[in-house]
Amino acid sequence: MDAKRDTAGPDTTGLEEIGARVSAARAATQARGETFYPGPSRVHLAAFPPKERWDDWVELDSRAWPRRAERRYMLVPTTCFNCESACGLLAYVDRDTLQVRKFEGNPEHPGSRGRNCAKGPATLNQVTDPDRILAPLKRVGARGEGRWTQVGWDEALDDIAARIRAAITDGRPEEVMYHVGRPGEDGFTERVLASWGVDGHNSHTNVCSSGARAGYHFWTGIDRPSPDHANADVILLISSHLEAGHYFNPHAQRVMDAKARGATLIVFDTRLSNTATHADHWLAPHPGSEPAILLAIAHHLIQSGGYDGEFVRRWWNWAEYLAAEHPDGEQTFERFEEILRDLYQEYTFAFAAAESGVSEAVIAQVAAAVARAGTRLSTHSWRSAAAGNLGGWQVARCLFLLNCLTGAVATEGGTYPNAWNKFVPRPIHTPDPPHTWNELTWPLEYPLALNELSFLLPHFLKEGRGRLAVYFTRVYNPVWTNPDGMTWVEALTDPELVGLHVAMTPVWNETAYFADYVLPMGVGAERHDLHSYEQYDGQWIGFRQPVLRAARERLGEKVTDTRQVNPGEVWEENEFWIDLSWRIDPDGALGVRRHYESRAHPGEKLTVDEYYGHIFEHSVPGLPQAAAAQGLTPLEYMRRYGAFEISSGVGPVFAQEVPPEELKDAVDGRFGRVYSPTSTPAGPNVVPVGTPEPDDQGRRPVGVRVDGTVRRGFPTPSGRLEFYSRTLADWGWHEHALPGYVRSHVHPSALEPGQMVLISTFRLPVQIHTRGGNAKWLNELAHTNPLWIHPRDADRLGLGAGDLVRVETAIGYFVLKAWVTEGIRPGVVACSHHMGRWKLAHETSHEAPNTAGGGGVEGAGQVMATVDLAKTDDRWAMTRRAGVAPYDSADLDTRRIWWSDVGVHQNLTFPVHPDPISGQHCWHQAVRVRPAEPGDAYGDIAVDTRKAQQVYREWLAMTRDAQRHSPDGTRRPYWLMRPLKPTRDTYRLAEEAASDAPRT
Repeated sequence: MDAKRDTAGPDTTGLEEIGARVSAARAATQARGETFYPGPSRVHLAAFPPKERWDDWVELDSRAWPRRAERRYMLVPTTCFNCESACGLLAYVDRDTLQVRKFEGNPEHPGSRGRNCAKGPATLNQVTDPDRILAPLKRVGARGEGRWTQVGWDEALDDIAARIRAAITDGRPEEVMYHVGRPGEDGFTERVLASWGVDGHNSHTNVCSSGARAGYHFWTGIDRPSPDHANADVILLISSHLEAGHYFNPHAQRVMDAKARGATLIVFDTRLSNTATHADHWLAPHPGSEPAILLAIAHHLIQSGGYDGEFVRRWWNWAEYLAAEHPDGEQTFERFEEILRDLYQEYTFAFAAAESGVSEAVIAQVAAAVARAGTRLSTHSWRSAAAGNLGGWQVARCLFLLNCLTGAVATEGGTYPNAWNKFVPRPIHTPDPPHTWNELTWPLEYPLALNELSFLLPHFLKEGRGRLAVYFTRVYNPVWTNPDGMTWVEALTDPELVGLHVAMTPVWNETAYFADYVLPMGVGAERHDLHSYEQYDGQWIGFRQPVLRAARERLGEKVTDTRQVNPGEVWEENEFWIDLSWRIDPDGALGVRRHYESRAHPGEKLTVDEYYGHIFEHSVPGLPQAAAAQGLTPLEYMRRYGAFEISSGVGPVFAQEVPPEELKDAVDGRFGRVYSPTSTPAGPNVVPVGTPEPDDQGRRPVGVRVDGTVRRGFPTPSGRLEFYSRTLADWGWHEHALPGYVRSHVHPSALEPGQMVLISTFRLPVQIHTRGGNAKWLNELAHTNPLWIHPRDADRLGLGAGDLVRVETAIGYFVLKAWVTEGIRPGVVACSHHMGRWKLAHETSHEAPNTAGGGGVEGAGQVMATVDLAKTDDRWAMTRRAGVAPYDSADLDTRRIWWSDVGVHQNLTFPVHPDPISGQHCWHQAVRVRPAEPGDAYGDIAVDTRKAQQVYREWLAMTRDAQRHSPDGTRRPYWLMRPLKPTRDTYRLAEEAASDAPRT
């Protein structure tokens, strides 16, 4: 199935006229004495409050009309925490009441440029959520019973600290684990864990984006792309409507900037996403066949001579490939080109059409567009196909192959490795790496996984690989977010497996029901964070801050603890971690406390002001000078403006010549790699993301010799773009060492008669996963998740719009409503994962009040259905007792709730599908879709965890573990990224482990 608008190229009719009108409008604006906004957003926002008036901004109250009523505001910058974009926000703080009245965009933010999607302003809903948790709670009775008592922070912290201290001093550091979903900051908590000496970091990334990350990492040594959409001539997206709301609002802006300039937009998406609606070419391939199309485009470029041969010669590791795979012939680039022409011979347009269902003609048109783009080809893949399919990491590998063939790597309008557009400063204290290795997160079966095998944790615990003494969940809801949630419930309710579960959350969620402590953390406008993301060819750093704290300090008050300004007893995490670490090591004997002591006042506890003040003063180039020019300290500058652009026009870092002082005593390795004998780079207090790791001899790669000149190169083992991955070849995956096509587990040949493919890797662009649970404006816009089904399939099954449908997976089923639409490929169904929230139907209540309103015990009243949950042997059944309804609370709008349907929790019925290489959970499901059976009711869910265990073992058997396949006696290639990297000695396999038979 395919669709297109303009197959002959973009229609530029009228663009010159539009450009002329824009220029005239600019001239007229300047003639009136007005200008484009002078800040880093560089856009015309004529009605935007100028930063000089942020201390006292006056607006008319629209609700008072026709009466003229003025409101006086103080505008305080922060950043949004409702996706990873970290777009700039301005909090409008009422100067009379010191309440936040609204959030709008911050034009001083160079990434988002003063613009926000719906999720940004909805931050206000999270601040004023009537059902949020406002005090620490401790479980009373069994986990899941729903009985809680309010406790003080001191009691909770002392208990948690004592348990962590015991685990450390007893030699059980692997029993402490911190499990995070959206971190929202660059490394703060990873350093906390390092300071404790525990390898306890766990993430959500293997249910999100590790498939795509792996594909990029094997090419560049950096795990994410940074497309320069604004300057591209062709934009190719393989996306779960990534640019339209799933990920980067700043990208969406620049995609549309390019479209307005005449760029061609190509979207591969089996479902008609928001982005696909704007595409010049929308391709809806069979799920998992995307690499076949990409390789057909590559085949076209190679056979037609449409690739940049000089770029390939200089920057691909073709010499290493020839030496390893064709050692007997001439080791010349000309011979490599001959072999390259043969490598992809089978990937014709006809082959790709047969695999994907997209016509040859359309694939040819897309290939021609890519060829025309040259170095102005921006590409991006994130979740979608890379997260959905077995071998999905090859989606990103094949997509970036097109950039590597055309030379569109770190060019204007091309695609950068994200590290060159991202900035991570050095903090005030940097703990040493831990000396432990946690096999609950980094098991031997997955030595090439780019991130922790987080979604397999309950399976590992249940089969006796270890236990947890203290388990934190933060900005994460694994029972709801992960596949196989009932196995999570079984593990979390077993105190032998999880000794203490601490849920750090501002709002109730499905995982918190099974915790021992529920600790109320600040929402995005009530906490501190630093972040920097890849959004254009430049570097910026953003500062999230508690807006009421900043407002009061601007008025001259002294605030030493965010609990002094946050609602109830809500805390921010940075202060929480500092305090907890201090209690773990009260006398400094463990060596933990020193990382949280003030430098300015030795012996005293580090404050967030000193922490961030030190970073801004010493580690952000240009910021001290910019602040001094306005008579501000760097911290005052960031509190005032919220973001700082460090540089723009970064360009191709890999091509930079290495200065002579870095080449002193340097030695050449194989294939032009150049090493320094010292392992530690000299330089400013900046940690470049993607800096090459020292080799096994302790030498530090400093560059790669290209045509006689040593250039920076890439942080790969070869220093070049790795078309040939020696790592994959050496670690047991020789057949996948080149970009290639892996048939998905939902390929038509793998489906049984009558099965369809279910896509669950998308959400509607106004929703926020768990964090959007009680954002009333967003909930009103989107509060359900019907099953997308094509009219042909609906007719075949006798289904109409709104009919109840039973969707059967390998371990159970769920019942929901059908939505009949041509926006989905025939033979494929889709269901958004943004809804289906639930709370248990407890008859008991809290022993102490902890919420601001009356949305019901342990729940978000606007979005959580009330359910009964029952278990018989290994079979779980969830039935819906009630949807949502109007209720009384401090927010009058809760009485106006007009919807009752809140969607269905499909993820509970998905077994785990860990990709044997990347570790990514492969989300797509082979399902049977049929009309609901007699007795089925909307929201019914059935799960068999015994079957879930069987599927887990089937996928585990696909792995090639380090015990048998490590080429050097290590657990994992040292050069691969790890969020929290332990010491090098921990990578060595114990002799007995290396000789044991693998678990599989």
